[in-house]
Amino acid sequence: MGSDPDIFFAGTPGLAMDSECAQLLPALCAALADPRQPVADDTCLEKLLDWFKTVTEAGKGSSLLLLQDSPCLVELLLQVLKSQDLSPGVLSFSLRLAGIFAAQEDCFQYLQGELLPGLFGEAGPLGGAAWTVPTVRSGWIQGLRSLAQHPSALHFLADSDSGTLDTIFSLQGDSSLFVASAAGQLLAHTLALSMRDQAEGHPSPQACDWPASAQRILGHVEESLRSTATPQVTQALNVLTTTFGHCQSPWTQVLWVRLSPLVACLLEKDPVPAAHSLVDLLLSVARSPALSADCSLWETLAQTLGHLSPAQAGPLALGVLKLQDCLQALRTQAFDVLLQPLACVLKAAQAPGSPGLLVGPAGDSVVADALLSSRSACVGLLCQTLAHLELLQPVPQRPSPWPQAPLLGAAVTVLRFCNGSAVPTSDSNVGGRLCVILAGCVRVQRAALDFLGTLSEGTGPRELVTQVFAVLLDYLKSPDSSPTVLKKAFQATLRWLLSSPRPPGCCDLDPHTQLFLRELLPVLQKRLCSHCWEVRDSGLEFLTQVTRHWAGQASFRQALLASEVPELAQQLLQDPESYVRASAVTAVGQLSIGGLHAAPAGPEHPGGPQKSLLPDLLHVLSTDSEGFPRRAVMQVFTQWLRGGHEDVAEDTERFVARVLQVASQDLDWEVRAQGLELALVFLAQTLGQPGSCCPYAVAATETIPPSRLAQALRAFCRMQLFEFAFRALFDCDRPVARKSCELLLFLRDKAAPYDGSQEARSSPDVASVEAALQRWRAGEQGQPLGPLEPEAVLAVLRSMDLEGLQGALAESSDHVEKSPQSLLQDMLATVGILGDNEADCY
Repeated sequence: MGSDPDIFFAGTPGLAMDSECAQLLPALCAALADPRQPVADDTCLEKLLDWFKTVTEAGKGSSLLLLQDSPCLVELLLQVLKSQDLSPGVLSFSLRLAGIFAAQEDCFQYLQGELLPGLFGEAGPLGGAAWTVPTVRSGWIQGLRSLAQHPSALHFLADSDSGTLDTIFSLQGDSSLFVASAAGQLLAHTLALSMRDQAEGHPSPQACDWPASAQRILGHVEESLRSTATPQVTQALNVLTTTFGHCQSPWTQVLWVRLSPLVACLLEKDPVPAAHSLVDLLLSVARSPALSADCSLWETLAQTLGHLSPAQAGPLALGVLKLQDCLQALRTQAFDVLLQPLACVLKAAQAPGSPGLLVGPAGDSVVADALLSSRSACVGLLCQTLAHLELLQPVPQRPSPWPQAPLLGAAVTVLRFCNGSAVPTSDSNVGGRLCVILAGCVRVQRAALDFLGTLSEGTGPRELVTQVFAVLLDYLKSPDSSPTVLKKAFQATLRWLLSSPRPPGCCDLDPHTQLFLRELLPVLQKRLCSHCWEVRDSGLEFLTQVTRHWAGQASFRQALLASEVPELAQQLLQDPESYVRASAVTAVGQLSIGGLHAAPAGPEHPGGPQKSLLPDLLHVLSTDSEGFPRRAVMQVFTQWLRGGHEDVAEDTERFVARVLQVASQDLDWEVRAQGLELALVFLAQTLGQPGSCCPYAVAATETIPPSRLAQALRAFCRMQLFEFAFRALFDCDRPVARKSCELLLFLRDKAAPYDGSQEARSSPDVASVEAALQRWRAGEQGQPLGPLEPEAVLAVLRSMDLEGLQGALAESSDHVEKSPQSLLQDMLATVGILGDNEADCY
């Protein structure tokens, strides 16, 4: 059927296979069935399976029609039964291919004779040496998962003579985690398929009335739950978790009622086996609308919270607190479990003004034992607790009232234990041990700083907020703080600074924040001079963000200009590390927007005239050997143009021309694309309302006076903007070409009412431009356009199919290579059946 293979590959209904692919398929099947031929790589086989899946889903009967019209496919599957020498990749592919076709019941019947029992029974790979390869076992599982879609397949799986279910049971414990996981998912899918007829009515609570396959799976799960071996318990719990997570039919209520006593019995063992899988199961059941009304479920959850260790109970507690509907008593218990580790830390240190977290004494001893059992246990429990509370803080269903003050105190106390400034209580052995265990622990420091930053979204007593800023300043000052900890400290500090309250009736910063700033800026100066580039980079990022938000605050401006920070930031434009240079470009660009960059007279004259940064940034754009700083310059220049920066507004045309001259020659595609973005902003401003500096603010229907349009076009020609845009249309980097197309479409639409003369369309200028475009399209990029006239440019724009080009550029760069015909040709070329000129090598 001579259809476009690309359209076919997208899944056009009713197509079986185009004629080109039908001609190539027999040779490919023969090559795959021949052990002497080199095997196609796994990626090609995966794409081929995707293609066949598309074919089989094209319409009812398409699978059977394809098998009847392409006997080579059946021959390939039969060869799997005959040959002992096929590669594991081809075996796995064949098993999965059989499953894809057998997913349709009529096709299943067509293959049922000897083929399917042979492939998935003892006569096939299951009984051969290839079974030792995980890829083959995985293909066997995936093939069965694909075909398990209808009653015939269910009978095939449940046939006790075939032993298929028994094999799946055994694969749950496979040495390959992928195979073991797939086996569990297949059992859950088979159970749901078995009960599909029951889902419409009221399922019988008697297991003897359930289908045979469901009874066998249920019996296996029950046996595994009673096992004394933890791996078997884990396997059963994982199957149930998948079942309850993907199926909310009424029969799942009966399943839970039957199995919940066995699940509850697990809590009587010490330690509780497969605790993580048990938590996953209980949360999966609790989220199921069909089961959440079961009172016994909430009792089981409460018992589990009390029986698990603090580290195991944390994820369950978080999951319970995130439930939409949950008993208040259980929520209170879960929150207590979550808070216990931090409560233990708070009580172990003298923290005046910090109220303790309300948890019972019974929990204290258990948590203290867990914290002190080992360094790894303590660090893991605290990091988990801080991460869970950080996740819980922004969700709507978090506990109310939220203990903001105790949590602030706990976060500060954890950080003080880590840097050695905490004072343990005299009557607590826990505090002394925590000082030793947590000293210099980077993991806990990072987690605590992240949580402390999240707490900035709330409020707290002034004395506690003062402690927050004090501990943050300690970490920023400390020579022992690692680069990653310093980055977290800067991020938390920024969040707390930006959340600081403003005095009533005053638009400036409050006195406490001003005092902190005066202490912070000398620390920032020091960090900008650090020998570690990550620290310098973090300092510049902090400076950029705080300037973006506070450039208009008088006290911030005064403190910053009185410091050496702007001058140091400008010096870092010469930093040896490219990431730092890029961050320095962004920082000084933001400082310049606010009029806060370094003045030539020095910091002792903060009100003096400030030197333009434009030459320095142009120098970076022209000479920097790394792409990151040059990209940052282009982003700053675009931001300046959008905001009407004084260095730009002085002579906008000259500014844009100078920048585009450099950007158009840059080897980094992102710089070229950003240059076109800058040009697009300039076009929007120039062709918009007089005085408008907002790009893209012009309505599409606005008509521009011809005289104004002609004047703008002449300026664009002088700046060689069109040469840059036309050349970029054929850029080897697709994003650049797309941006150029967007720019030229914008200009053509704005100039649509302006009708150039017929003479302009046939002038030598138009012919020379079109000839140059043809050369550029052919890859000859050396010849420039030379001087251009606006009429010629408009004539060329009108003659170009920019919409068609835009559509072509919107397609993925490998859309041709993704076609099935191309895929088959490549695979055949691999085995030498096609000549080089017939293969689509990409």
